[in-house]
This record gives sequence, structure tokens and C-alpha cells, in this order.
Amino acid sequence: MTRAARLALAAAGAAIAGLVIAMIAGGAAFPRIIPGLPDAGAVTRWGLPLSQLTMDVAGVLTVGLLLMAATLLPGDKGVLGKAATGYVRAASWTGLAWSAAAFATLVFGMAETAAMPVGEVLLNGAYLNSYATQTSQGVALTLVVLFGLAIALFARGSITAGAALGLLVFALATLLPPTLTGHASSSPNHGLATTALSLHVVSLSLWVGGLVVLALHAVRGAPQLDLAAARFSRFALWCYVAVGASGVFSVLARLTALSDLWTSAYGVLIVAKVIAFVLLGYAGWWHRERTLGALAKGGSGAFTRLAGGEALLMLATVGLAVALSRTPPPPSSLPADRAFELLGYPVPPPISLANIFSLWWLDLFFALVAALLGGLYAAGVIRLRRRGDSWSWGRTASWFAGVVILVFATQSGLARYAKVMFDVHMIEHMTLAMIVPILLVLGGPVTLALRALKPAARRGDRGPREWLTTILHSRFVRIAGHPAIATAIFIASTYALYFTPLFASAMQEHLGHIWMTLHFLISGSLFFWVIIGVDPGPHRLPYVGKLLVLFVTMPFHAFFGVALMMTGTVIAADWYDQLGRTWGGPLLEEQQNGGAIAWGFGEIPTLMVLLAIAVQWYQDEDRTARRADRKADRGSGGDVELDSYNAYLARLNRADKADQAE
Repeated sequence: MTRAARLALAAAGAAIAGLVIAMIAGGAAFPRIIPGLPDAGAVTRWGLPLSQLTMDVAGVLTVGLLLMAATLLPGDKGVLGKAATGYVRAASWTGLAWSAAAFATLVFGMAETAAMPVGEVLLNGAYLNSYATQTSQGVALTLVVLFGLAIALFARGSITAGAALGLLVFALATLLPPTLTGHASSSPNHGLATTALSLHVVSLSLWVGGLVVLALHAVRGAPQLDLAAARFSRFALWCYVAVGASGVFSVLARLTALSDLWTSAYGVLIVAKVIAFVLLGYAGWWHRERTLGALAKGGSGAFTRLAGGEALLMLATVGLAVALSRTPPPPSSLPADRAFELLGYPVPPPISLANIFSLWWLDLFFALVAALLGGLYAAGVIRLRRRGDSWSWGRTASWFAGVVILVFATQSGLARYAKVMFDVHMIEHMTLAMIVPILLVLGGPVTLALRALKPAARRGDRGPREWLTTILHSRFVRIAGHPAIATAIFIASTYALYFTPLFASAMQEHLGHIWMTLHFLISGSLFFWVIIGVDPGPHRLPYVGKLLVLFVTMPFHAFFGVALMMTGTVIAADWYDQLGRTWGGPLLEEQQNGGAIAWGFGEIPTLMVLLAIAVQWYQDEDRTARRADRKADRGSGGDVELDSYNAYLARLNRADKADQAE
């Protein structure tokens, strides 16, 4: 038996052992069976967690294999190497296993829900079809079955790094549906729990999957281990931070008291996960301090042994996590409140300016978005300054003004009232779709990234800078960045959201609300990037064309506002009725006020865009005039050789500074 096969068997044993021990400790292995009530039996009791464990491990391995192929191993001008191609082919098999395990989980889940033997479930297709299409857990598992098959199919023919990265993103998305229909959806603060769990699953899968495949790579004695290990070490640090932070928020969302950690089986399993997390952090520190240096010098034995042991501990933790999902969390002592169940917080008091500025509420997803936008931009500016390069303070101020307004719109009392009042929601919508994107695109983030990021160390390989350049030149960006397409998305999506059932559906689910808000930001940023963006784009309009697009677009928003004011029926009436709000005006009146806000709000971004176009037009004309003057001076006897020599010295100076920065 090869070393790789022994490692695989040991990993499977560690995962199963972690599951069994945690289920016994949590009480899920031998639950109390009440006489007279139907019971699915021991086969389902153990078959369901085992199939779920197989599904999770197959998903993690698929992510790890694609991560190794797309980012950790070097390529050649976007084409995967031999080892990377082999890992993508292996991902097709793990994707197939992922799909099969999800189907088994679907069958066992139906058997547990209906308290029926597994054989009867398989013989009666109507029951299984009903469970797969009409319950949230069944639909989630059905999606995994279909997406796993798609990954298995497309991975067979993928030979480029771009295709591998696309499959990696798709695999990460496939991980989410089952996790979002479990404890997170029923926790007291389901919004915080949903976001935290999503981040936890994604970062944990990247971390665990990447290390397991890296350990397999080391055991096989495959080439370029030192490069892959060094890249993964930097990547794993960020995953470790994300796993820890998201785990803390998940605990805060599920547990109502600190004593739950030692007085409930659920809390005890969480403590066990924390201990494993600390041990894994220590192992990662040892890698960075000891084994990576030895690996770079050709000694791979210590790294292989430590990585293998770390992989076993990680997979045992995955088994523990499956058992945790089978263990009910402590019961909530919060009073029954339909509005609290829908919002994650009680209906706020009557709206006032003081309440808008004082009733802050953590929306973890957009808090992370704002932190990433601000942190990455600041890191880019600092890197340029340290290198001796300049960066416009005006662009910096514009970017951070946009981030501050984004934080206020999503974290303050404005965000609280936006979920219970349509007119306040319209203020939030217009702010996120028009004001914030204008400030962000004027910050020039892509230009900053292209200047701050270093080229890949290996010629032909893809680092962050090369990936960014590839995305900018992709067919998708060329299509989406076309002025007609960007304008159509900006206009049509607003009408489609509010004059179809989409708005009501988005308000009912936390994820739907996230996607709706994120769409406001993305569609607005895409549109204003086309008009006033300072970053390079696939289509550059003349300034007259930019003005024409602006004047054609803004009336549609005014018409949208008028249409809202004239609507005689309440949009998403069921949502607002469920909240049971006892203050404020009639819903139809608030909706009409929202239409008036949409009608009048467009003047603010229009003025901002006109000023931006005027300044950009003036600066462009000024640069053109100065360029013409220089040409005229040279044509009339200017010292061309001296100018060329000065330009040559300036280039040498910039090159010396860049070398010093390296």
C-alpha cells in the first residue's frame, strides 16, 4: 500500500472517529425513544450523519483539489501544468462522490423526517420527490446533487487556470445550501448566524481542503512542494483568522448565555472545536517558523509528517462538526415575537433622527465588505507611499467617503428602519445604488491595485495582479461593461425588483436581502464606472456620449418614482403585515412617499456626475493642450535631446526605487 493510500485511510478513520465520539458525547448516538412514536431506526440514525460526513469531506476535497490546481501550483500563461491538471481530474471524481453522498443524505433525511425505513423511502418515489422539492433541506441537498454532477462533468475538460478558478468558486457556492437550512436559519439572530456560518464554511473548506491536498502532494513526493507550501502558508493565515472570527459570531448568534458552553452538549462540542482550532493554529505557526525553511532547503520529511498529522486533526474536526449539526442547540429563552423572527431584532420605536443615529445594528456581511474595501485600499496606498510613488488624496478621500456612507447605510438605524418602512428602504436603496458607487468609482481602486500589486515571481505564472488583468480583459467584463448593457441593468433591475414578487421574496429571507442590497451596489458601480470611472475599461465613451447616457438614464428613475406614487396596491404587503408595527402612517402612503423620494433623489447623483464629468473633461483638455505645446516647442527648436535624456534618467530612478522596494 502506498503512503498516499495509507494517509487516505487514516484520514477517513480520523473523520469517522471524530463523528462517532462527538455523537456519543452529544447524545445524538443514543437518543431517547418514546414508546408509541414512530422511529426511523438505527440505520437512519447512523446512516444520515455518515452520509453527511461523506458529503462534507468530498466537498472539502473538491475545494482543496481545485485550490491547488488554480492558485498553489504555478501555470504557464494560464495553462495548467501536468500536476495541476491531474488535480482537476481528481476533482471530477470527488465531485461525483459529493453528488452521490448528497443523494444518500437526501434519502436518509427523508427517512428521518417521515420516520420511515430507508427501503420504503426508496420504493416510494412520491415521498422522496416531495421532500426534495418542497422542503428547504431537501431543496438544498437537491442543489448539491446537481451542482456536484456539474463540477464532475466540467472538470473533465478543464485545462486552464481560469476554468479551475471558476470551478473553485462554483464548488464554494455548492457548500452553502445545506449549511444555511440547519441551525443557522432557526437561531435567535438568524441574520448574524447565517452570515457567520457562510463565512465559516467557506474559509474552513479552503483551509482544510488546501492542507489535506497539500499533505497528499507532499506524501506523493510531487514537484514544486516548497512553492505550493509557501503560497498556502500565507493563504492559510487569512483562512485561520476568518474561521476564528466567524466561529465567534456563530457562537454569539446561537448561545444565549455563556454557561451554555459547559451546561449543554452543544456547548461542550463547541469547546472541543475550539481546542482543535487552537492546536491547528499552533501547528500552522510551527510550519511557518520551522518546516517551511527546511522545505526550501530540500528537507521535506518534517513538513510531510506535520502536514499529515494536521490533516488528520482537521478531518476529525470535520466529523465533530457533523455531529454538532446533529445536536440541538440550547433552547432560546427569548419571548415569541414574529417580528423578531423575521428581522433578528424587535420592531424599533417610532422613527426619529436621533433613533437613526443611535440604533446601530451589526450586519456582519456588509461590515466585512466595508472592512475589506477600506483595508485593501489603505494597504495599496501605503505600499505605493513606501515605494515612493504618489497617489491622489482626492481619490483616497472619495473612496473612504463611499465606505463611510456604506457603513452608515447598512449598520445604523437607517438599516433597521429600512426593513420596516418602505420610504426609508427607498432612501437606503438610492444611497447604495447611486451615492456610494459614484464615490467608489472615483477612487480608482483597479488602477491602485494594478500599481500596488507586484507581478508574479515566475514568468508566465498568475499572481493577484495577473488575475486582475485577466478579469479586466475577460469576455464577461467586455459584455457587462458595455454602456448599453450596464445602463439596461441599472434601469431594468429596479423595475423588475419592485413590480414583480422579487422584492417580497428578498425581504422574507436574510440571504435574499443581502443579494438585493449587494445588487444595488454592483449595478450602480457598473453603471457609473462606464460614465465617470477613472479605472481602465473595455469601452471608453467620449465625454459627450457620457452626458448623453446620463441624461437618457436619469428620467427612467424619475418615471419609476412616478409609477410608485401612482400604484394603488401595497408592494410586499404580507411582509409588512407580519411585522405588526403599531406606529407610522398607512403602508400605501409610505409607499407613495418612497416613490416621491425616488423621483426627487436622482438630482443629487446627477449633479455629482455632471461635476465629475466637467472636471475630467477639463483635465483631459488641459493635458492635451500641454502635450500640444510641448510638441510645438520641440518643433520650433526645443532641446529634444535634453528632454529625452531627462526622461531616461527619470525612468532609471523609478526602476531603482522599484528594485529597492522588492
